[in-house]
Amino acid sequence: MTTAVAGGRTSAELAGFRRVQRLAYECAEAVAARLRPGVTEREAARMQRDWLRERGVSDWFHMPFAWFGDRTAFVDFRVPLQFFPTNRRLEPGMPFILDMAPVYEGYTADIGYSGSLGPNPLQHRLTADLEAHRELILREVRERRSLREIYEDVDRLMVRQGYANRHRAYPFGVIAHKVDRVRERRFSPRLFGFGTQALKGLASDALHGHREGWSPLWSPYRFSDHPPQPGLWAVEPHLGFRGTGAKFEEILVVTDSRDPEESAFWLDDDLPHVRRWAEGK
Repeated sequence: MTTAVAGGRTSAELAGFRRVQRLAYECAEAVAARLRPGVTEREAARMQRDWLRERGVSDWFHMPFAWFGDRTAFVDFRVPLQFFPTNRRLEPGMPFILDMAPVYEGYTADIGYSGSLGPNPLQHRLTADLEAHRELILREVRERRSLREIYEDVDRLMVRQGYANRHRAYPFGVIAHKVDRVRERRFSPRLFGFGTQALKGLASDALHGHREGWSPLWSPYRFSDHPPQPGLWAVEPHLGFRGTGAKFEEILVVTDSRDPEESAFWLDDDLPHVRRWAEGK
């Protein structure tokens, strides 16, 4: 595609978002390979920051997170500060989630990577069962169901699978939010771990959307009771079961095309979780 395809985005711009998303997933795989017993969440978050900074990242939608053990399922999370990395240490067999949102060359990604330090059959099962959520979300976005309805259908699928909805623990209970280009600054200030330039963009979208009857936040609430808005959405269904959590997070492209396949598509199908499903691992 060479014309505008998503909220005014060209194929060249989509390639820019794809590059930074792949960079973030490369970081997640590199850091996951270096995790050892005794590493803390804070150390894992710093490893992500350092890896990305060495490759030219200087701004963020949000700084990297790392969650170990039952924190992958957000057990007893009640306030936003509990999302930030702690001194929880990784142990053999323990599940982990790495989450980062770098801005590179003005393009934004927001990704989530689930794994474990050695075999963990439960998290392996949760990660495998996320495939159905990726398929459901894409199908219903193409059907132009309202974001709120799709959220409820994701909830129902989780219940049928026997899991708890853990993205409901995020602020506003979001399963996704819009991402956009950011005016990159080498020393961009941050607010509670979020880049102020990216927050300005999200706030601008929220104001613009409020006037037109849509929201840049995909939640279970009334303000998300509208069809998918064209643009790029970072989508993150998050499953939990008995103190273990798993999720993926990646960009979904929504357009105003009447062609079903072009009306919505995942930005990239060559990602770690997609490859795992294809390989049956």
